[in-house]
Amino acid sequence: MLDTRVKDQPRPQPPPERAGERPLRIAFLSYRSDPKVGGQGVYLAQAADALARRGHTVDVLSGPPYPELSHRVRLIQIPSLDLYAQPRNGHTALRWRHLLSLTDTAEFFGHLSGKFMEPWSFGRRAARYLKDHLGDYDVVLDNQSLADGLLEIERAGLPVVEVVHHPIRRDLELALKAEPKWGMRALVRRWYGFLKMQEKVAPRLKDVIVVSQSSGRDVAECLGVGQEALNVIPLGIDQTVFKPQPDIRRRENRLLTTASADVPLKGLSVLVQAYSRLLIQRPDLELVVIGKLREGPTADLLRVLDLTDRVRFISDLTRQQVVEEYAKATICVTPSLYEGFGLPAAEAMCCASPVVVTDGGALPEVVGEAGVVVKKGDVDALADAIAQLLADRQRRTELAEAARRRAREAFDWDRAAAAYEVVLRRAIARASC
Repeated sequence: MLDTRVKDQPRPQPPPERAGERPLRIAFLSYRSDPKVGGQGVYLAQAADALARRGHTVDVLSGPPYPELSHRVRLIQIPSLDLYAQPRNGHTALRWRHLLSLTDTAEFFGHLSGKFMEPWSFGRRAARYLKDHLGDYDVVLDNQSLADGLLEIERAGLPVVEVVHHPIRRDLELALKAEPKWGMRALVRRWYGFLKMQEKVAPRLKDVIVVSQSSGRDVAECLGVGQEALNVIPLGIDQTVFKPQPDIRRRENRLLTTASADVPLKGLSVLVQAYSRLLIQRPDLELVVIGKLREGPTADLLRVLDLTDRVRFISDLTRQQVVEEYAKATICVTPSLYEGFGLPAAEAMCCASPVVVTDGGALPEVVGEAGVVVKKGDVDALADAIAQLLADRQRRTELAEAARRRAREAFDWDRAAAAYEVVLRRAIARASC
């Protein structure tokens, strides 16, 4: 029997029904959702709350690590083996009871062989839960699992709307490009084995929300989703939290970036190399990274450049603490080689911070004319852009003001939630025909 747990709270009462429109009952799926381990958890919490504020009943069905949700949204925990949180990476986590479940057994042995199993196993567990609760929901909104279980949910009678931030094949391509060893390349391919499932499921879904025009093009190319299924809805930012902090003094020599994972896609190595060059002329320059430093490529590079004690990593921050870090930074940098949207850049803009980004994916689309854009992967171009901005206080002030203006217009969650609602109602109407 599926072990699901409803977080100990009553179902929130939605606001009064709007004239002529019945509130929706939405099951919002996310296979891992802790905001401290990546932008997906930040997105999930804010999107769910925005939909709930429009009067809809929103239940988040999530695997661990679990999200931090507003009081308006109910959490239904869909436990997994949570192998990445286990000692020795879950290799000793198997118990006899797991052998009684095909999902548990496959998750364990798939993980043991180096494959990322969570999207597949979460999809099966969520499908089983929803089949037992078909009458509780009108529609399912899935956050990027693209799991086989979604097709089971549709066959059971619930329409599914998918949110794709970017196709994960872009991550695989960049990871393979950065790995010179044949054996390690084989392991990388194995870990990304879930892509075959996603690329099979995506073309069969009738409604797919993408977060930028750039990600829409890539979703069409990599996942085979037809243009008729694509709906471009940029992300919102909670601007009651991410806003200027007039009481916090902005530092004169501090760079800030966010790196939720030490993967080539995030471009952290490019920024570290640029920082090393900038130190020649600016020995007091700081680099602060929101994220954890683990053994891997970045740690190796810091040792080679003798920067281990110069680059500061901070993690497990509250949202308010993240806002304060944006407010202290002279410049916020997003050096990514690819982004489907670029949440940290948008958050920094909401906080009136000057931003430097690359032309990787949707980043130019996000910042518009309100930031500095350089060629992705180009250490010299990144170092030069940062140096010029550090030397020009007036330009930084102008960019900060432009960033804040653009953020107010472009990153509004109420507007995004209204657009989501149109797609959700259309999916429900199609399914009822």
